[in-house]
Amino acid sequence: QVQLVESGGRLVQAGGSLRLSCAASRRTLRASAMGWFRQAPGKEREFVAAISLRVFSALYADSVKGRFTISRDNAKNTVYLQMNSLKPEDTAVYYCAARGRSSPSRILDEYDYWGQGTQVTVSS
Repeated sequence: QVQLVESGGRLVQAGGSLRLSCAASRRTLRASAMGWFRQAPGKEREFVAAISLRVFSALYADSVKGRFTISRDNAKNTVYLQMNSLKPEDTAVYYCAARGRSSPSRILDEYDYWGQGTQVTVSS
């Protein structure tokens, strides 16, 4: 059974930092490119960042480029999203997703498995 569990979300002041974690089953992580998406109230879920399976190439949304960093530790079966210089507009539920291919994608529908999400709230 595929399971993705996000953690690390909380309330933080603007300008602060957070690191989100996504724990995955060993089988899932070692066969999947991984992505982070977010959904703010009243808005559609949007792409944030994604990382490939092996060479660890990454994609970022323009809105987070230079502030967020995605990484993965296959030995720990975990994917991370380091978020710096947080802004109130980063407030959202953040979701981890797994794609059953080695290459990352910005497209929501190309991901096969999703976590339950973790809330990030950035106060001004």
